[in-house]
Amino acid sequence: MISTLKRIETDCTDPYRNLAAEKLLTLDVREGECILFLWQNRHTVVIGRNQNAWEECSVRQLEADGGYLARRLSGGGAVYHDLGNLNFSFLVRKADYDPEKQSDVIRRAAEKLGIAARRTGRNDLEAGGRKFSGNAYYETRGRCCHHGTVMIDVDTEALIRYLTVSGGKLQSKGVSSVRSRVINLKEICPDITINRLKDAIIGAFEEIYGLWVQPLEAGRLSETDILRETEAFSSVDWLFPPRIPFNAVLENRCEWGGIRLELCVSGERVERAECVSDAMDEGLICRIREALPGCPYCGKELAARVTAAASADEDAVTGTEMRIRIGRDIAELLRAQIP
Repeated sequence: MISTLKRIETDCTDPYRNLAAEKLLTLDVREGECILFLWQNRHTVVIGRNQNAWEECSVRQLEADGGYLARRLSGGGAVYHDLGNLNFSFLVRKADYDPEKQSDVIRRAAEKLGIAARRTGRNDLEAGGRKFSGNAYYETRGRCCHHGTVMIDVDTEALIRYLTVSGGKLQSKGVSSVRSRVINLKEICPDITINRLKDAIIGAFEEIYGLWVQPLEAGRLSETDILRETEAFSSVDWLFPPRIPFNAVLENRCEWGGIRLELCVSGERVERAECVSDAMDEGLICRIREALPGCPYCGKELAARVTAAASADEDAVTGTEMRIRIGRDIAELLRAQIP
């Protein structure tokens, strides 16, 4: 049960340091505590844990324009961050994890500014039928991180220039372009500012949980640890993992997101596997990647391994029902396309 609310804000706009701080805060969150972290990144494309950077982002253009590519620990899709965007993170122990309640903090903050908002789809908040906030989640060592964006006055020209969104994904959302799908809150509330939104979020945080929020104690994070994790998040190996040689590819787009399985098959057995996906359940995608090597190249046997991975006794932050659905759809893909 949540008994203590803490908040921490930062003026740092380095995406790698911010992701490092978020990871360390997640690992440090205490029993009965919920930490709210408010932060911004400058000129950055952030991709999901299991995405291929080259497919989601115009990497060369971003680099030429002085931007940053970052990969987060959660699943989901690619997003563009600039100083017209505010990022939030809710960090709690698994027993206190409640994504609806956490999302309600952002929804109520918008309402405090006169903006009618609603939760919709797998991870979005909308106003006027268009998305202004995307959310993602991950769990580690019994701690959970729920983080997301709030578009206030984002440069949508830059967003369109750098993000590479597939036609299939847009079609699944029922829209013709990225621009038509998203909205800046400034379009609805012209006098909104980053600081006004921060104040509204902190106020809503207190109202939703019925507790006063306190500043996070100084010294909770070690500078040595932050520097170590910053280096890890900015490393080439993390941003661009080595590609495996593959000779079999299966892919599909489902309600929960897209999946592409790249398999290196030799001697009728899968030697290596890669799973590229914007599924919210990043942990399941990683387990499937680990489960397939060594399996005979047989649709039925590969599907059984996927089903076993999805049935593991682990409560994903996206929920057991969603995990089972993802596993079922990937298993069906394997059975349908591999003899």
